[in-house]
Amino acid sequence: MDAAQLHDEPVDPDVIASEVVYRGAVWNVRSDTVRYGDGEIVRQYVEHPGAAAVVALDDEERIVLIQQYRHPLRLRDWEIPAGLLDVAGEPPLESARRELAEEVDLVAEHWQPLLSLRTSPGGNDEVVHVFLARGLSDAPQAFARADEEADIRVARVPLSDVVDAVMAGRLTNGILVASVLAAAEVLRRETGDTAGR
Repeated sequence: MDAAQLHDEPVDPDVIASEVVYRGAVWNVRSDTVRYGDGEIVRQYVEHPGAAAVVALDDEERIVLIQQYRHPLRLRDWEIPAGLLDVAGEPPLESARRELAEEVDLVAEHWQPLLSLRTSPGGNDEVVHVFLARGLSDAPQAFARADEEADIRVARVPLSDVVDAVMAGRLTNGILVASVLAAAEVLRRETGDTAGR
């Protein structure tokens, strides 16, 4: 297959029934009945507003990580700053800027799209838009945090160490994994390092 032909393909199936079967505080669960192939299938999934995330990289090629409690996992996992697209009409880049300031009290001078990813296509419709942020400085004000965010731990870790931890299986947050590997590839391409190609 030609590389240019390698892409996800949209499908517009005939959805013959759709209903919200659970309405939650943050997201809902929907059940759809779909004509597919020669029959019908029923699929339940989480309706998700989407999210924006940030690989914040300082001048020493350290990435800003946060560690916070995630109840479904009963784990304090390491993540990159991120948040829901829950402000009506706010573009993902503006959401990413807001989350960087709210979660780690930073702003960035340079922003570029890094990747968009679907976190669990069989279980939800979430799309996370990830941005690479550089030229970091302190935000004009610190934000008050509550709930799981009240005891966020913030660390700056060399990108190469984070990549090593991902490859060793010590860091497993899917958004972090994909984003860190993508950021490392961007830096590799910027420096002209073609050793792995």
